Amino acid sequence: MLKGDLVKLSILQGLNRDQLDLLEPLVEVCTFPAGSTLFAQGQEATHLYLITRGTIEVRFKPYDGPPLTVSRMGTGDVCGWSSALGRDVYTSSAIATDTSEAYCISGAALHDLCEQHPDAGVVILEKLASAIAERLENTHAQIMSILSQGMKLEDSCSRKAEKDD
Repeated sequence: MLKGDLVKLSILQGLNRDQLDLLEPLVEVCTFPAGSTLFAQGQEATHLYLITRGTIEVRFKPYDGPPLTVSRMGTGDVCGWSSALGRDVYTSSAIATDTSEAYCISGAALHDLCEQHPDAGVVILEKLASAIAERLENTHAQIMSILSQGMKLEDSCSRKAEKDD
């Protein structure tokens, strides 16, 4: 996908030509081979990624356990939004599960655009906020599923242990 195709992404639909023209110079097309890391949990949050091709897994590693896959994303999804929210570091990792492509946007450049063009900034940030809210809702459901599976497994193990006694 080329930078001129920004309007094809659902997150950017509804932006007018002037708003897209402001955003386009901030966009870099990035390709990620299968297995490569877009960003790591705890790494400085510098870029926002709009996925244009492929599949990205978002993984969170709690301090006391193995990494958990909390989301799988594809074309049109957004990751790395910590940079757009002004956070210092990414709160999770993103790994390409197959060859993937994304529009990479510097969080600092996006902040500058919003300050210099507040009308366009509001529209862009509203689109981003909607995408983030949807992803958080989906991620919440996935985390609850992971936790409930862990509880069922733990409960099943304790019942088996009681039978063995």
